[in-house]
Amino acid sequence: SPAGDPDKGEMGLGAVPGRQAAFREGLALAVQYAKAVECPRIHLMAGRVPLGAERAAVAVEMETTFIENLRYAADILAQEDMIGLIEPINSRITDPRYFLNTPHQAAAILEKVGRPNLKLQLDIFHCQIMDGNLSHNLETYFPLIGHIQIAQVPGRHEPDSPGEVNFPYLFQLLESLGYSGYVGCEYAPKGDTVEGLGWLRSYWESRGLQHGETGKAKE
Repeated sequence: SPAGDPDKGEMGLGAVPGRQAAFREGLALAVQYAKAVECPRIHLMAGRVPLGAERAAVAVEMETTFIENLRYAADILAQEDMIGLIEPINSRITDPRYFLNTPHQAAAILEKVGRPNLKLQLDIFHCQIMDGNLSHNLETYFPLIGHIQIAQVPGRHEPDSPGEVNFPYLFQLLESLGYSGYVGCEYAPKGDTVEGLGWLRSYWESRGLQHGETGKAKE
């Protein structure tokens, strides 16, 4: 969904009090684009804690706003047979003011919203930075997951670049859990994009499979 006014430092509107009308307008535009490209999932961005405000002081009001907007979005998306996604973005490196920053917070909000067509967009990069414990988090929140994104930590490059996360293990875990959705490659390639997908070919070969027989990956 649209990020809002970049001149005001906005990065999403879903949880921003007073911006409900703009959120609804942006949602309508996002649905138009999603229909045009036949994409059944829309990331509903939460937005940032206002400048000068303490996170704890505005947390309740922002969550209330987010829940209200998510329920509205879920009803609109249900008419189009679409899924809404919310993504925790780490507040330690990427965006210190982003309201939604852990899978635990996202899961609690999804439970309060109570709509089956709203899901968790779990980005391994953000999850590792905020909490780690990736195996447990994937298993715990798997019923809520509607989309997976990947990037190595801390460089945010290809999953086989130097870093903290053992992606072949996590891919096998996702397969064992029965994940059949897309894996979004939300990383900055260190070089050529196609060459950078060598990690995917290597993973398929390690599993004794021909390219494309299992899983789905897109950029």
